[in-house]
Amino acid sequence: MASFVYLQCMLCRKGYILVGIAQSSCVVPGPKHLPGLGNALEFQRDPLGFVTRLQRTYGDIARFYLLGTPVIVLSHPRHVRYLLTENPQNFTLREVMGDLQAVLGDGLLTIDGEPHRQQRRMVQPAFHKKRIMDYADVMVRHTLETLSRWRPGQRIEMAQAMQGVTMRIVAKCLFNIDLANQLTKLSTSFSTMMESQPPLYEYILNLHLNLPFTAYGRQQRSKAHIDSVIYDLIARRRTEGGDQDDVLSMLLFGDELDDTRIRDHIMTFFAAGHETTANALTWTFYLLARHPLVLEKLQAELRTVLAGAVPTSENCGRLQYLEWVFNEALRLYPPLWTMRRWARAAFELDGYHFPAGSVFVLSQWIIQRRPDLWEDPERFCPERWHPDRTQPIVPFSYFPFGVGPRTCIGMPFAQMEAKLLLATILQRYTPRLLPGYRAIPQVRVTLRPGDGVPMVLEEAR
Repeated sequence: MASFVYLQCMLCRKGYILVGIAQSSCVVPGPKHLPGLGNALEFQRDPLGFVTRLQRTYGDIARFYLLGTPVIVLSHPRHVRYLLTENPQNFTLREVMGDLQAVLGDGLLTIDGEPHRQQRRMVQPAFHKKRIMDYADVMVRHTLETLSRWRPGQRIEMAQAMQGVTMRIVAKCLFNIDLANQLTKLSTSFSTMMESQPPLYEYILNLHLNLPFTAYGRQQRSKAHIDSVIYDLIARRRTEGGDQDDVLSMLLFGDELDDTRIRDHIMTFFAAGHETTANALTWTFYLLARHPLVLEKLQAELRTVLAGAVPTSENCGRLQYLEWVFNEALRLYPPLWTMRRWARAAFELDGYHFPAGSVFVLSQWIIQRRPDLWEDPERFCPERWHPDRTQPIVPFSYFPFGVGPRTCIGMPFAQMEAKLLLATILQRYTPRLLPGYRAIPQVRVTLRPGDGVPMVLEEAR
């Protein structure tokens, strides 16, 4: 499923009629578009380049069409503040989740309003600071198990390796299960489910071809496999009884949720909990390999601060340069490169009138790389996060985890996990890229390296 699928929103199938820009007091600028298709072909060909050109050509508020749906791209930090923190009650996302909801169901990513607030409160204790600190041992233990299978000179596919270890960590920390015996098949199923991209004509003709050789068919088979694992987990836990003090217990013994809704939450936590962190880690290793001086400085910090000790939640907090490195990797390659919203009611913004039902996109990819907000924005420069930097970071110009009431609930978990994994791995190994390799971002639900990141392991000095 490409981002095209989610951005086009499937609104025509739900019966919404978007009056859109036709009622605006001024016309929002944007490129010409084809009848019926809009700008879908150009967007699908190069989503990142397309939205970047849109902002640089037409400004902070621009419009394009995906099939028959007008989409407004907002590209300034003040728009992030307005939609996500000042007026979040007027901007929902359920109406613009499209096929993502069909895959994940009604989990925290796809529900809105009071149900979202209630169920977020129910699982919030699993992400409190003390609980996150307790997860650190599990994170490091699973990373060390992965390293026990690595050898100097070995070639690994870093994206695949990070998918595996982060999936095991999420499963153990949140659901108290060990996926060691199911990891390969389950990881493949998740990747297929999230990556499968039906051809454009299926969406134009409203077709779902559930056949063995179609993308939709592969997606459905992968989803069925994951569902079977999740429902088996729910059934076994109900039979065993007892509160195991994990997210699954909170779902089973909190609000009265049926198995389908519990499945939706588990699916969401599994997908979001490993996919985004794995991608962030992969991009970080890629950037470090392309910038050896930064890598040397980071490994020097690890030697000085850790002195060979195993990373923990306590000593990891003293790794300042590691935090800068990870922040900078998230700036350049945010795993979630867009956020979508649907307006409940009409409103005015920057001189434009937007009717109810308007569809909006805020893009981390655009805003976190704007030359007027970030000095030399394409450069990987961890020092820009120094607290004494000369150019302060503009508020709301950096939001890889979102902001406001829908900030990612797993943000502290992901930040701790990423730093512990990076510290543990880089203490032992210096991953090197294959000569001439360049990663090309692949836009799916998340921002992945298109062909993975093949690397060769060198023993850290």
